[in-house]
Amino acid sequence: MLPEEISSCRRCDRLVEYCATFNDSSAQKHPEYHYWANPVPGFGDLRANLLIIGLAPGAQGANRTGRPFTGDAAGEVLYRALYNHGFSNQPAVRDRTDGLVLRNVFITNAVKCVPPKNRPTGPEKTNCLDWLKSELGLLKNVRVVLAMGKDSFESYVNLLNREGKIKRKSDLRFVHGSVIRLEGERRILVSTYHFSRYNLNTRVLTEEMVDMLFEDINQILSEG
Repeated sequence: MLPEEISSCRRCDRLVEYCATFNDSSAQKHPEYHYWANPVPGFGDLRANLLIIGLAPGAQGANRTGRPFTGDAAGEVLYRALYNHGFSNQPAVRDRTDGLVLRNVFITNAVKCVPPKNRPTGPEKTNCLDWLKSELGLLKNVRVVLAMGKDSFESYVNLLNREGKIKRKSDLRFVHGSVIRLEGERRILVSTYHFSRYNLNTRVLTEEMVDMLFEDINQILSEG
C-alpha cells in the first residue's frame, strides 16, 4: 500500500537523521504524544476533485501526529476553511484518532519528511516527486490542485515538466489566487500563500482571503 511505502521511505539521509531526533523528548514540545517522526503520507478522499499540496510536515504538527496539517497553526486555518466550505466533517482536528473525515479533498505535502528549519533542499524535493506522482496516480478525479506556497507550487510545476505537460517551467509564475489552465491538462492549478502563522500574523494572508480562495475553488468545481 502506498501510505506504508511512503512512511518507510529512507531516500534522504539528512531528513531521516532529522526525523530521528524527534524520538528524543528534548526535541518534543508535546512529550505526552508518541511522535510519528517518519515520512507523512497524504490523507483524504481518494475520489477527490480537489488536491491540496503543502510544503512539508511541521516539526510539532504532522511530524508529531502523522497526518498532514494536523497539530499546527496552518492546519487550524486549513481545516476550519475546509469545514466551512463543505470538505470536512469537523472544523478542528487533534490527531489521527479524532474522527476527521474529508469529502472531495485529498491533502499531501511536496516533501514527506520534516526538514530542518522547514527548508528542504532541491535534491530532497526532487526525491519526493516520485511520491507525489504516485499519489496523483491514485487520485483519478482531481480537477483542481491547490498549491500552498511557492515551494509546493514549484514542485508541482516540476512534476508537470517531468511529465511533458509544459515546455518551460518559467512560463508558470507563483501568484496568490492565480488560476492556471493548461492546454491538454485536465487539472487546474490554483496557488495560494501558505497558511503559516507568520503569513497570518503579518496579514500577508487573512482568513477572509482563505474563504475567498475556497469560494473560487468551489465555483470552479461546480462548472464541471
